[in-house]
Amino acid sequence: MANNHNQEQCQYQGPNHEHCLHDAVNNGFCYWHDQSRVKTETDLIERLEKRAQTGEPMVGFSLRRTNLRGINLVNHDHKNGYQLIHSDLYRSDLSDAHLFHLNLTGSSLMKANLSHANLNCALLKKTNLLGLELKSTKMENTLWDEHVEQEVQANTSSNNDEKLDLFEQAEEIYRNLRRATESQGLFELAGHFFKREMIMRRYQLPRHSTKRYLSKLVDLFCGYGEEPSRVIIFSLLTTLSFALLFFIFGITDGNTTIQFSFANAWLENLQNFFYSLYFSVVTFTTLGYGDLAPFGLTRAFAALEAFLGSFTLALFVVVFVKKMTR
Repeated sequence: MANNHNQEQCQYQGPNHEHCLHDAVNNGFCYWHDQSRVKTETDLIERLEKRAQTGEPMVGFSLRRTNLRGINLVNHDHKNGYQLIHSDLYRSDLSDAHLFHLNLTGSSLMKANLSHANLNCALLKKTNLLGLELKSTKMENTLWDEHVEQEVQANTSSNNDEKLDLFEQAEEIYRNLRRATESQGLFELAGHFFKREMIMRRYQLPRHSTKRYLSKLVDLFCGYGEEPSRVIIFSLLTTLSFALLFFIFGITDGNTTIQFSFANAWLENLQNFFYSLYFSVVTFTTLGYGDLAPFGLTRAFAALEAFLGSFTLALFVVVFVKKMTR
C-alpha cells in the first residue's frame, strides 16, 4: 500500500505510543499497526528496512506470519541498534536475517524462525520466546532476561492450573535455549539455561512430594551440576560444623580428652578447637590417620561426617568434570 501522507493519526495505543502520520488505512490504523491483515507484499522487506533507517523506534508493529527472510536490520556505524519493540512477530520467517544489536524488547517471537540468523548483541528482554527456531543462530553477547516472561507470569499468577501451564512453557523455552547455546559453544550460558530448565521442572511437581524435595536438595548442593562452588561451600560448612561438635563433645588423643572447658585458659581452648578442626578435616576426607579418635556420642558424628565427606567429594568430582568437559 502506498504512502498517502494525509496526516491522519494512527490509533495505535500500545506501549511507548507514537503517532504515525503516514501509511494510514481505512480502519484508522497505519500500515505497520494494522492487525487485521497479514502483510504479504513483495516489497515488505524493503519497506521495513527503509522504515528502520529513519531511526524512529518501531513500536507495536504487527508482523505476524510475515516473510522477512534475509532482512537487514543492522544500524551500521552507530553505537545503538534499531528498535523493533513491543511488536508481534508470531510465526514470522526471520531465517538468515541480520539482526545484530537489534532491540526486540517486549516483542513476541513466538514460533518465529530465526534459523541461521545473526542475533549477536541483540536485546531480548521481556520477549516471548516460546517455540522459537534457533538452528545455527548466532547468539554471542545476546542480552537475555534472567527469567523468561512465562516464569515471571507464573510467579505472579494466583491460578494453579495457569501456573503449571506457564512453568511448562518456561521449561520448554529454557530447554530450547540451552540446546541452541550448547550448539554454538556458549557453555556458560547453556549452563544457566539448564539450571532454569530444571527449576521449572521442579515447580511442576507437587509441592510436598519427595521428588520435589530431592530436586531442591540437588539445587542447593550443586545447582544441578552447574555450580561447583556450592559443593565447596557445603564442604567447608560441614567441616566447620562437625569441628564445633567435636570441640563441644570431645575427642581423645590417647588418654587425653580434647574438649572445650570453661576451666581451660582461652589459649588452651583455642588449641583444642584447632585439634577438633584437624580431626574434622581428616574425617571428612576419610583419611583417618588414627592419631585422634572419637568417643561416646562423637563416634556417631564422625561416622555421619565420613559418609557426607565421601558423598560430597564424589559429587564435586562429577560436577567439576562436567563443567570442564562440556
